Amino acid sequence: MTTLDHSTETTSPVADRGWRQVARDYIALTKPRIIELLLVTTFPVMFLAERGVPGLWLMVATLVGGTLSAASANTLNCYLDRDIDAQMHRTENRPLVTGAISPRAALVFGVVLGVISVVWLGLLVNWLSAWLGLGAIVLYVGFYTMLLKRRTSQNIVWGGIAGCMPVLIGWSAVTNSLAWPALILFLVVFFWTPPHYWPLSMRFKEDYAAAGVPMLPVVAEDIAVARQVVVYSWLTVLTSLALVPVAPMGWVYAVAALLFGAVFLVEAHRLLTRAKAGAVGKKLGAMRLFHFSISYLTLVFLAVAVDPLLFFALPF
Repeated sequence: MTTLDHSTETTSPVADRGWRQVARDYIALTKPRIIELLLVTTFPVMFLAERGVPGLWLMVATLVGGTLSAASANTLNCYLDRDIDAQMHRTENRPLVTGAISPRAALVFGVVLGVISVVWLGLLVNWLSAWLGLGAIVLYVGFYTMLLKRRTSQNIVWGGIAGCMPVLIGWSAVTNSLAWPALILFLVVFFWTPPHYWPLSMRFKEDYAAAGVPMLPVVAEDIAVARQVVVYSWLTVLTSLALVPVAPMGWVYAVAALLFGAVFLVEAHRLLTRAKAGAVGKKLGAMRLFHFSISYLTLVFLAVAVDPLLFFALPF
């Protein structure tokens, strides 16, 4: 799964805060920017599964259920990682760290959101989507946050499986089944996660080191990390192209996957070049790849949605 941080500053006692501030604090726990990125991979897959425009209510119900599921996972992540967040500069103003929200309240909020998400998806979409949503929560909270994050430098690789689940949820919402196109797009997000998240970790590796989190950039040299970023970037692009014959996809998707994939690879190789030249900190430019990785995923999945609507078959 991929991480973008949101913090809400508050130093006033809980009793002195208005309901708007309280609402903002609870929303901050759900990490809205991460949810936006997850929905970017859910929505387009529904168009591909339908080979057209899905029903409006189905789209709304699926996106609401997916939002609740992701909000639950992110809230429980904040609850479990509040000790780490307190030691990292970029997360030190999160509501659980500042005391704006109590740990007990956050735990209850996260669990309630999770229960509602499963019931919502089960009753209004289908139960396959509901169980996939529950699986995403368990994977992110139990597998990544509790088991992997503090124990292995490969945490984001295997823990990122949770961030791939919205692809399967989007497909199953339309078809009540799973198929190879959905699994290929699942792998696209899986391979994309390291070259998305490791550049962020490179930029803030001092934070992770101070918090005792063994992210790969903390325990390995920048050159070694950049080499792995390049490998996973190639795997991402090649996997995205595998969708063309399997789905099958037309010219719109094929051109988008090639064009944006090429830029993605160029940025990954540039990061490696700067690492080999000895650049460090901001001069390494890791955040450049981090930001473009978001654009890459958004644009490729947008092409997934548009291609069935403007289908121009390839000559094979």
